[in-house]
Amino acid sequence: MEIRHGYLAAITYLNAQVSRVLAELDAMGLRENTIIVFWSDHGYHLGEQTLWAKTSNFELDARVPIIIATPEIKQPGVATDAPVELLDLYPTLTELCGLPKSEGVEGTSLAAMLRDPNASEKAAAYTQHPRPAYFQGVPEVMGCSVRTARHRYTEWRDFKTGKLVASELYDHATDSLETVNVATDPSSAGAIADCRRLYRIGFGQ
Repeated sequence: MEIRHGYLAAITYLNAQVSRVLAELDAMGLRENTIIVFWSDHGYHLGEQTLWAKTSNFELDARVPIIIATPEIKQPGVATDAPVELLDLYPTLTELCGLPKSEGVEGTSLAAMLRDPNASEKAAAYTQHPRPAYFQGVPEVMGCSVRTARHRYTEWRDFKTGKLVASELYDHATDSLETVNVATDPSSAGAIADCRRLYRIGFGQ
């Protein structure tokens, strides 16, 4: 109970500080000349999947808030279900500010999605965490996760040998809390094949 109380108190305090920053922008007359981006580090478990705090490949840990507000945005306050990553922020801001594109930078500009929330700039987002999360020396296994608009697919591989130890697939159309692993369900064969293709693109395995 105490950790939940502290977590919610931290959110409440942060919200108040964001409000102060936005109010100051308005007071200085800068709102119409400012791009506002709000994001955080990875999420936080409060007992879900018997986990607490951070460092897992579940949605509650991997998902982060990203809010981008620009003076010329045509549909403010509209959300998108398309996968995005924090490394997309730099190319997005580069394009929004009219700066030259930087070579060799990972990430994809989300500027088109700001103009049209139904647009999708990338097929998947990627996360990676070891188990156990807090280890000495080397972890036992490494988990690499692919998140598409509908599925989360994770492969767990022996840290030393790279051998596949286990895999997980969660269908967010029916299981947004990721409680039922459908990786071995025959009806998931198509989703598994697509996620494994994206996995190879992202992790090269």
